[in-house]
Amino acid sequence: MGFRLKIEGSETISLQESSIEKVRFRADIPHDSNARSTDLGSTMEITGKILAAVGGEAADDTGKIARWALVPAENSDCYRNVQVDVVSASQIVRQIQVPNAFVVGYKEDFDDETGIGVFTLLIKQKKDKMTALKFEGGFSGE
Repeated sequence: MGFRLKIEGSETISLQESSIEKVRFRADIPHDSNARSTDLGSTMEITGKILAAVGGEAADDTGKIARWALVPAENSDCYRNVQVDVVSASQIVRQIQVPNAFVVGYKEDFDDETGIGVFTLLIKQKKDKMTALKFEGGFSGE
């Protein structure tokens, strides 16, 4: 199973299956509710490798993600369209589209023993735009 990430805003950011290791999608519903709450949110955590440019290859787009994380709330570019494709046997089995995503957290960890960098991106959907979020599956092929 693999994952593809595409982020569109003032620039396009793409990470392929070789970069992304794990994706967690959560529906955030208050736990203190005694009935279905209207206070619904969603969170997605994406973890992957920071791949170095080797042999003339272009660097991966993780640097662009780090810069997006630093865009202030006053700038409309802090909200971007995010799409994650979950791929198995060359077929998309799940597609998550978050059209008004903003960064809640971003971190990079580097290890000099293994020489590998790892990033973790935590995004949320803008709460008043929850109906625009799409969570689809059952695709028959690409």
